[in-house]
Amino acid sequence: MNQQQRQDAIVDLVRRQGYASIEQLTEHFSVTPQTIRRDLNALAEEGMIRRVHGGAGLESSTVNTAYSTRKNLNLEAKRRIATLVARHIPDHASLFINIGTSNEVVAEALLDHQGLEVITNNLNVAAILQHKEDFNVIIAGGQVRSRDGGIIGEATIDFINQFKVDFGIIGISGIDEDGSLLEFDYQEARVAQAIIHNSRQVYLTADHSKFHRNPVVRQGNIAQLNALFTDRQPPERIVHLMQVNDVALHIA
Repeated sequence: MNQQQRQDAIVDLVRRQGYASIEQLTEHFSVTPQTIRRDLNALAEEGMIRRVHGGAGLESSTVNTAYSTRKNLNLEAKRRIATLVARHIPDHASLFINIGTSNEVVAEALLDHQGLEVITNNLNVAAILQHKEDFNVIIAGGQVRSRDGGIIGEATIDFINQFKVDFGIIGISGIDEDGSLLEFDYQEARVAQAIIHNSRQVYLTADHSKFHRNPVVRQGNIAQLNALFTDRQPPERIVHLMQVNDVALHIA
């Protein structure tokens, strides 16, 4: 078993049990405590587990990681994903881009495009795109969330429902093995639902850490997507659901 396989297995074990001690993991994988500590520290830095004294536990299902931390988590993977998404967006297309650090990187990857019309409920996305003179950038109205520049609320949903666009680019906080798309914020999930319903093609951006998180709010289902853009092969059950529902998989 190589390092990547061991770390994936550690995450699976922590998810099943809720907690795993260094002693248990050392015995289970027949490696030294130092090796396990390095694995746990690396996984915690990626946001896939929560490092606790003497072992590891699950990330919170009710509180998201701070925006300043998420912005730098798996940044290289997000850049690869964003580049791949941008290749699937033609010039002169219309699109929604919603809340999320991954989608902010997608916005940066779209700066070489021409003539895009972008509707967003993300102030950071609007700030990234505002200098492109040939872009038409439209910001949704609503309540501005101070911690990350997201715009949410009933007014946001009403605004989104006025449009029908070519592509909806959405982010997510977690993907359950039953195909549920999960978020921490009920209002954010409702805005994302409106984006899904008003997009001809729905693209989800999600790095590999999202397959091991379990936020509490159901946003939708993977069957509603046209394509998933990620950086590693998803778990087998998710791949099966995508095949059954004809959802394209793009791995950066």
